[in-house]
Amino acid sequence: MSDPTADATFLTRNVVEALPAGALAERMRSASREGRQLRVKLGLDPTAPDLHLGHTVVLQKLREFQDRGHRVVLIVGDYTARVGDPSGRSQTRPALSGAEIDANADTYRRQAHKVLSADDDLLEVRRNSEWLDMPMEELFALARTTTVAQILERSDFARRFSASAPISILELLYPLMQGYDSVAVAADVELGGTDQTFNLMLGRDVQRAYGMPEQSVLTVPILTGIDGQQKMSKSLGNHVGLTEEPEEMYGRILSLPDAAMADWFAQLGVAPPPAGTGPRETKRLLARALVARLHDPAAAAEAEAHFDRVFVAREAPVEMPVHVVGAGEDLVHLPGLVAEAFGRSRSEARRLITAGGVRIDGNQVTSLDVGRDQLDGVVLQVGKRAFRRLELG
Repeated sequence: MSDPTADATFLTRNVVEALPAGALAERMRSASREGRQLRVKLGLDPTAPDLHLGHTVVLQKLREFQDRGHRVVLIVGDYTARVGDPSGRSQTRPALSGAEIDANADTYRRQAHKVLSADDDLLEVRRNSEWLDMPMEELFALARTTTVAQILERSDFARRFSASAPISILELLYPLMQGYDSVAVAADVELGGTDQTFNLMLGRDVQRAYGMPEQSVLTVPILTGIDGQQKMSKSLGNHVGLTEEPEEMYGRILSLPDAAMADWFAQLGVAPPPAGTGPRETKRLLARALVARLHDPAAAAEAEAHFDRVFVAREAPVEMPVHVVGAGEDLVHLPGLVAEAFGRSRSEARRLITAGGVRIDGNQVTSLDVGRDQLDGVVLQVGKRAFRRLELG
């Protein structure tokens, strides 16, 4: 490990807030004196199966801690997800089933490895069900650490309370549960988006109530989605998923409005282009860099070539996945075929067909049924970038 003060200065660049002032440098000096790593915490609730580029803003900051020899503690919030983070919400979040949460949680470590080092000395992955599945007496002790007045200081709770909108007791427990995570893993530092500031600072209060040193808090900016307006979110459809295929990832990044590019370069840590580079090539540079980071340079080059073939030369891809059309009636119901071939729901497939978003060999589909004998060897296309070559089984 190098000089703690210099490291703290480097690690707090590009963050929105480092709270309290000077706390990170002091924690780093303390860890240096004790000859140990900092324990740097990030909690992610598995409310969806995929992480997206917005998550990599904070993951990259964690990687910087790892590169300086510190240990990242990634908490997959399989228990906090059962409550649902109320941050920024105007109503109670819909509950997910335990099976859905567990399935999502299983994917998070693999996806986080796209950014974080997997070295066991530098990464610890935990589920907060390990300690939040607690006896009632321990829950009482946790509840005593905070007052209702403190919880209602949160802007989203305050708005809902003043508007007489429902706030469940379970939601009020969420910040306490997240704070107890910091106790359970003995966090020195916690990172999160700017929408998490209240929760992160409450974690300090909970640690203090349990007689522990209080964590330093770093907040990072929230990445705007490819619509250039709202924060990146899978529920809004403006995300770029970490597990997306290179061609899909490249194409979605190119749909980013020009005005949002500067923020993406800065927040995602991509080296800006030389002065005088035009917007079109700047956006291509951004797309290539991000696909190369999350896949590899060869995949980025092929994704760009794929884009040029399909959208510049207007040709179908040379290679594409094959979908076998099973035996059945002479007429094939297209919503079912699209759903099977592309992993969509039948209702979504029907909407895509009705909206003109499905093509066969480049021709827009206008009917919900097509003769089975017309499908052998054709190219089925959904949207701009998803293709399947059909074969009859």
